[in-house]
Amino acid sequence: MADHSPHDGTSIAFTLNGRATALRVDGERRLLDVLRNDLDLKSSHYGCGSGECGACFVLLDDHAVPACDTPMWAVAGKRVVTSEGLGTPRDPHPLQAAFIAEQAAQCGYCTSGMLIAAAALLHRCPRPSDAQIREGMERNLCRCGTQLRVIKAIQRAAAIPAGAGTGAPATHDTRTTAENGAPGHEGAQP
Repeated sequence: MADHSPHDGTSIAFTLNGRATALRVDGERRLLDVLRNDLDLKSSHYGCGSGECGACFVLLDDHAVPACDTPMWAVAGKRVVTSEGLGTPRDPHPLQAAFIAEQAAQCGYCTSGMLIAAAALLHRCPRPSDAQIREGMERNLCRCGTQLRVIKAIQRAAAIPAGAGTGAPATHDTRTTAENGAPGHEGAQP
């Protein structure tokens, strides 16, 4: 495990995008700040700062959580996945490929959080109904009006047989490419 942070504080060990990570940080710091400022993972965005908009969602043990409202002590011993960890440009996660195919992003600010919420939904419910998709995505705010395209993208990703098409991990596999044996994951964007 590498110590990636110059900050004084408690050593917090967790898995980030499939890699063992240990940071010496103040346990009260927000996960979002550590991801963006210390680890240079920029896909999760600051939106509301109170966990209400979904722009900063990350997977924490397969559950979508707001990184702006999650203290570092809460990730100790857990798995954190950002949208950089879902897939790679060469080997996108089925959700990433489906969002591209359905043109489900306009400005892109909330897209990472939507991908994460959709990954958590498909982990819980591999073949969701329209109502389940709407319910699973209700915590994600988007002012660009792409909600119908997002629903189509999630339906598309849910229809992809495990491991088919994109070469990505199984459709509902929220493990990162590093965890499931696929090549690297650095620099992947939603």
